Amino acid sequence: MRIGAERGCGAGRIPCWAGNPALGLLGLRFLPRPVSRSADVRPVLGPRTGKSVGDRRCGTRAGKQVRPARWAPQECRAMPLPTRAPRAWQALAALRVSPRTQLWSGPAGEGAQGPGLRTRVLVTALCGTALGGAWLAARAEKEQRRRQQRSEALRQAAVGQGDFSLMDHHGQARCKADFRGQWVLMYFGFTHCPDICPDELEKLVQVIRKLEAEPGLPPVQPLFVTVDPERDDPAALARYVQDFHPRLLGLTGSAEQVAQASRSYRVYYSAGPKDEDQDYIVDHSIAIYLLNPDGLFTDYYGRSRSAEHIADSVRRHMAAFRSVLS
Repeated sequence: MRIGAERGCGAGRIPCWAGNPALGLLGLRFLPRPVSRSADVRPVLGPRTGKSVGDRRCGTRAGKQVRPARWAPQECRAMPLPTRAPRAWQALAALRVSPRTQLWSGPAGEGAQGPGLRTRVLVTALCGTALGGAWLAARAEKEQRRRQQRSEALRQAAVGQGDFSLMDHHGQARCKADFRGQWVLMYFGFTHCPDICPDELEKLVQVIRKLEAEPGLPPVQPLFVTVDPERDDPAALARYVQDFHPRLLGLTGSAEQVAQASRSYRVYYSAGPKDEDQDYIVDHSIAIYLLNPDGLFTDYYGRSRSAEHIADSVRRHMAAFRSVLS
C-alpha cells in the first residue's frame, strides 16, 4: 500500500513525513484532509442505523454539504491506526518499555525477574532466625537478671539463717545440720487444719514425685513443721504424714522450740479461741521453703504457685547451685 496514494497526495509523490514514522503518525492525526471537487455528494450510511455518518469524514458536516474529497466516498472509511500507518505504529511500539526489562543485576542463573523464590525464602529465613535468636538471648538475660535480683533480696532478708532443735515423728531429735547436703522443701502447718494445710502438703508431694521421676536430679527431703505443738505430738504427726508421702518427715517440739524455728523463717502463727469441744484453728503463714544443700534458704513459694512451677524452680536452683561451704 502506498502511503501517498492512500492519503491523496498524488501518485509518485512522497510526503514530507514519509521518512519519519513519528511525524507520519502526527500527520495522520492532525493534517487537514482534502475534500473532493465532485458535485456528486452522497452521504455514507452507518452499517446498522442507516443514518448519515458523514458529519466528520464523508460529504457532510453537521447537516451541511461540503466539498467532496478527491477519492471516492466508498473509500472513506475509518481504519485502525496500525493499518493506516504501519510503519509509524511499529516505530512507536519499539519505543515502549517492556515490563520484563531487567532492573536488577544479580548472579548468573537468577533470571531477569530478580532473585529467585528460593533465594528470597532463604534470606527471609535467615533474617527470622537472627531476630529470634536475639529475642531469646535478651529474654534469657532478663530472666537471669531477675533471678539474681530475687536471690539478693532473699539473702538480705536473712531468712532461715538460724538453727532449730525439734523432734521428728519417730521421736528422734533433729536440727538443721541433720539435713545438710540435701535439698529440703519445708512447710509450716498443723494437723487439725481443715483444708489449706492438706492442699499445700499435697502440692508439695506432687513436686517431690515430679523430681523423683527424673533420675539425674538429687533427692529432695520434704519436711512438715507444726505450729500447734500443744496437739501435734510425735504420735499425731506420725498418723498425719503417712497419708501423704512415705518420706515426709513431721517435726514438733516444745512451744519455745517451735517459736524459735518459726521466727527463723519469718513464719507468723496465732491460735484462735477454743470452742465448746476445746477445738481451735491456728492462723499462720502459707509458704513452702526451699533450702539448698548448704542449709541456706534459697526460695519460697506461696499458695498461688502450682506444683509445675515449683518443680521447675527447684530444677533451676539445682542447676545453678554452687556450694559456699566447700
